[in-house]
Amino acid sequence: MPDNNCQKIKLLKIIEMLRQDSDEEHPICTGEMVNRLEALHISSERRTLAKDIATLNQQGYEVMSTWCGKEKAYYVADRSFSVPELKILIDAVQAASFIPEKKSDELISKLADLGGSHRAEILKSNMVCFNTRKHSNDSIYYNVGFLEEALLQKHKASFCYFDLDENGARVYRKEKERYLVEPMALVFHEDNYYLMCYSAKYKDIANYRVDRMDSVSVEAEPVSDEALLLHTDVAEYTEQVFKMYNGEHADVVLQFDQCLIGAIYDQFGESVKMMRVNEHSLVATVSVQISPTFWGWVFQFGDKMRILSPESVFCEFKKRALLAGE
Repeated sequence: MPDNNCQKIKLLKIIEMLRQDSDEEHPICTGEMVNRLEALHISSERRTLAKDIATLNQQGYEVMSTWCGKEKAYYVADRSFSVPELKILIDAVQAASFIPEKKSDELISKLADLGGSHRAEILKSNMVCFNTRKHSNDSIYYNVGFLEEALLQKHKASFCYFDLDENGARVYRKEKERYLVEPMALVFHEDNYYLMCYSAKYKDIANYRVDRMDSVSVEAEPVSDEALLLHTDVAEYTEQVFKMYNGEHADVVLQFDQCLIGAIYDQFGESVKMMRVNEHSLVATVSVQISPTFWGWVFQFGDKMRILSPESVFCEFKKRALLAGE
């Protein structure tokens, strides 16, 4: 005999079934839907099922119908994510080193399921596993959760911090003494996830890799007024710290080979204005922090890039170029 409690959730089970297992190419026939509902101890018949579908459509669920031979079938076409959108998200998860392999597999399965069971198989079968540098800290999900909570509450956070030795074993800093920090933002940069925070001790911003944290917890103490004030400029600090950091700011005029147009856009954004000098080279003015990171970036291009101004940066460029040539 059908369970009355199960009967109450009939509409929910119907839309759940259609979202999970149907699409334009895989409609579910009326008879199959009735059998599936019966397996869940939910009584149904073809006539009442049509009324149930009509009720769902009245509530805005957009259940479509078609014919499979002489039998009517139903499917849900509209989904929160399209296949290309899910493909991009899945590839991003697979490529992210900071997400451990086990967690990556779990998250990829969840993302693929958003496209329905048939599309999930396609998305998984077309995935190329190219990242062999996955980190091993399985607690990173919990770390992110605690740090996000601290950011929302504007409270301090604490954790143990470690490096890895030549055998891949953890070596804790400060003899496993807990770090107490004032979180400002979580930042993804160059395949790693960082916590940007204010250091009251040094009156400066510090950054810690989330995958190198252990035993993260949210503290009862709120962050300082200084941290809250700096938080308003977190985008600016992110640019400085993670791109061309720890140096004097300057607007630098670069001359570069046309083959480096993409490299300029990648580093400084596609709003950079460029002017062609001749058939093979261009110039652009970019805003940077004059630092070892900046010099490393410039010299990786060899003679295909040089600095024209300001004078002080040009002289430093010449000096470093001469030393590199010795």
